[in-house]
Amino acid sequence: MTGKELILKAMRGEATPRPAWLPFVGCHGGKLIGKSATEYLQSSALLVEGLTKARDLYRPDGLPIVFDLQLEAEILGCRLHWADEVPPSVVSHPLEEDMDLSKLPALDGARGRLPLVMSALETLREQMGEEVALYGLLCGPFTLALHLRGNNIFLDMFDTPDKVLALTDYCADIAIKMAKLYLDRGANVVAVVDPMTSQISPEHFEEFVAPAMNKVFDWIRARGGLSSIFVCGDVSRNLQGMCRTHADNICVDEQIAMPELRRLCEASGKSFGGNMKLTSVLLLGNEDDARREAVEIMDASGSKGFLLAPGCDLPYHTPAANLVAVAQVVHDEYARRIARETKAGKADAFDDVHVPHYQQHKEVIIDVITLDSTSCAPCQYMMEAVEKAAAKAFVKVYINEHKIKARAGLGMMKKLGVRNLPTICIDGEIVFASIIPDLKTLIKAIEARAIAKNIAGLAS
Repeated sequence: MTGKELILKAMRGEATPRPAWLPFVGCHGGKLIGKSATEYLQSSALLVEGLTKARDLYRPDGLPIVFDLQLEAEILGCRLHWADEVPPSVVSHPLEEDMDLSKLPALDGARGRLPLVMSALETLREQMGEEVALYGLLCGPFTLALHLRGNNIFLDMFDTPDKVLALTDYCADIAIKMAKLYLDRGANVVAVVDPMTSQISPEHFEEFVAPAMNKVFDWIRARGGLSSIFVCGDVSRNLQGMCRTHADNICVDEQIAMPELRRLCEASGKSFGGNMKLTSVLLLGNEDDARREAVEIMDASGSKGFLLAPGCDLPYHTPAANLVAVAQVVHDEYARRIARETKAGKADAFDDVHVPHYQQHKEVIIDVITLDSTSCAPCQYMMEAVEKAAAKAFVKVYINEHKIKARAGLGMMKKLGVRNLPTICIDGEIVFASIIPDLKTLIKAIEARAIAKNIAGLAS
């Protein structure tokens, strides 16, 4: 059985002789061939070279052509900021002032970077398409709506819900155009990647997101394709809603327990995938950590309708040796047995990471725990919300972003007791965990903390 056949069986919810292995090689492909993310994501030849290298090293059953949720946004008028080690980030929103959809340009395969992505897909289909399942990743309707409208959308959902519905429906149509481009060129699976859905309530998910997603999934199914919904972040509040969508497969990150995901997906007739830890294991851990993590997830997930995958786009600097180690346990039962017998090392106490003495500061200190706001959409929009609120609050505010791609960030996450990403802590207290508040609510929380601190200071 080829890796491609294994992926397709797992996607359809069937039993497989071993887990399907789907490393989400995005800009990490650039690292494998000594190129920056900026160079890699703007060259068809480099995409092919990087993914060919990943195939040779990691023995995957499936690979994404590209992991860049800004492809559509760039064509539709968003300005991008490029960096060396992460995908580009959106820095302007063409609908920020009003939601006039008529002023947005058309999206077709001849615009932006789509020609180079589709060229890479066609080449990879010829070179490895018989052996490896090729994934076309597109930006989900709600995340694309955030790119176009910005953080204003969180108030819009209360104030002008009809306009938000029109916007997400428009974004669903864009997703369908992307899905058609991928399927026409031989992609085996279309994944709708919509990380911003982890930041809203179940009620808003059902009202604004599910109809748009189902429009996309229904189109893919009518075309004879397979679909996946992939949401990173703590999507636990919306997990049941995701399972009620018309997707064939649900993929999550480390913040969701695989036994719970398995239970929900089996009940709803869907396959499922995830959820290896991106930073603490794959980026900052060692080969034994990677093997043990992979085996634990495999054992918890069973052999029916399961795909082993990282929790999101692989960090640029992920050591290749750690992913090679995952491939070893995927392909070798003996390696799995050894991994089960390998004891975990001593946990890092982060004794050198120190939390500020918040009461000693007159200013309000906001700590935002993120994966990385330059590459993670929920993290980016949470940071934008904090910066806007801090500028409007009547008190001086210090903002610290703690990226868990670095050990120091992991240490702050542990010291502050944060379990979900991204999270806003105000003067050391967790206030907004994996949900982006509207501007008024966040300003009120900052100013309330300033008042409480002043009262405490007077009392002492």
